[in-house]
Amino acid sequence: MLRVASPLPVLFVQTSMPVGGAETLLVNLVRRMDRDAFAPELVCLKQRGPLGDRLAEEGVPVHYNLLSGKFDLRVLPRLTALMRHRSIGAVVTVGAGDKMFWGRLAARAAGVPVVAAALHSTGWPDGVGRLNRMLTSITDAFIAVAEPHGRFLVDFEKFPASKVRVIPNGVDTERFTPTPHAMAIRDELGVGPTTPLVGILAALRPEKNHDLFLAAASRVLHAVPEAKFIVIGDGPERRHIEEAATMLGLYDPLDPEASPLRMLGNRDDVPAVLAALDVLTLTSHNEANPVSILEAMSCGLPVVATNVGSVGESVIEGQTGYLVPAGDKRLLADRVIELLNEPLLAQELGEAGRVRVVERSSLDVMVGGYERLIAELYRQKTGREVQVTERTAPAEKVALAV
Repeated sequence: MLRVASPLPVLFVQTSMPVGGAETLLVNLVRRMDRDAFAPELVCLKQRGPLGDRLAEEGVPVHYNLLSGKFDLRVLPRLTALMRHRSIGAVVTVGAGDKMFWGRLAARAAGVPVVAAALHSTGWPDGVGRLNRMLTSITDAFIAVAEPHGRFLVDFEKFPASKVRVIPNGVDTERFTPTPHAMAIRDELGVGPTTPLVGILAALRPEKNHDLFLAAASRVLHAVPEAKFIVIGDGPERRHIEEAATMLGLYDPLDPEASPLRMLGNRDDVPAVLAALDVLTLTSHNEANPVSILEAMSCGLPVVATNVGSVGESVIEGQTGYLVPAGDKRLLADRVIELLNEPLLAQELGEAGRVRVVERSSLDVMVGGYERLIAELYRQKTGREVQVTERTAPAEKVALAV
């Protein structure tokens, strides 16, 4: 067993840290953890990525380039040696795939007391897989991001219910806050203060199904000709999305600034961009507990989203937004049109969404959940206490056994 320092060194294991929902959650978690009790570090098996660079610039130890390719078995001794050298007391792998496998295997080899796996999706493209299920016995906890997601991990992934814990995703409700008349972004986009503005915030990946957003946007434009649309995020599907939007008459690659739809890419000012919108949509094929919805709701925006994964835990039909069946472009467009035509209703749903996020999905809820879970498991495994400062989050909302 390793001799562990105080504060407790906690190592989070990722493949890389591009801009994305799960990666942003991890950045916020690492930043907010109580430094008197925990000393968080990060491993990126491959490149650090922009968010890994950001944490490194802030003084967080970030280790990277331990895995040169899919069949590089030398990652195991490298990662094991790193954990021993850093006297790691708890390892938390983030997501499925290689980091989940090698992170837990190295933790076992290094004698790390606490081994946990945080998961952020429901199946493709991040299915757990047979090799990762084989390491269930050496894993102390599997962390789900919502109660339906926790049930999915038990029923579909076949993890023991006694090992599944639910810690809701959380957002910074002080940073993501309603900002009336967010004109700086609207000026940048060349739209007026009353122009209907609809957006989607998601990595440009196939599972986010931007084609559905485009199809609905085309229908909305026929009913509300002055409407404008923005796509926030980047990824491998960008060219396909631009081509599909061009075919629908939403995007002109020769004059993108005059198009009804704008591709904004990744942004450092997401709260301001969200505050400039009237409605946020999410059109994914599958989700667990998507961060973009929580960020939008925290900004007081009504949300129209596909009813997949645990989305219904946040978007309450007719209370904080609307849910539509996956792939239903007609109902998605109809709900957006309704909110654009009834601004008082949109405001009412947005305000209710803000209340729900503050109560259930704040950053303190999430961080407190991780801190208490790691401290609890460390005490169970070693008999030693980690003094965790109680946060304002209600205890029953975090680290619940399914």
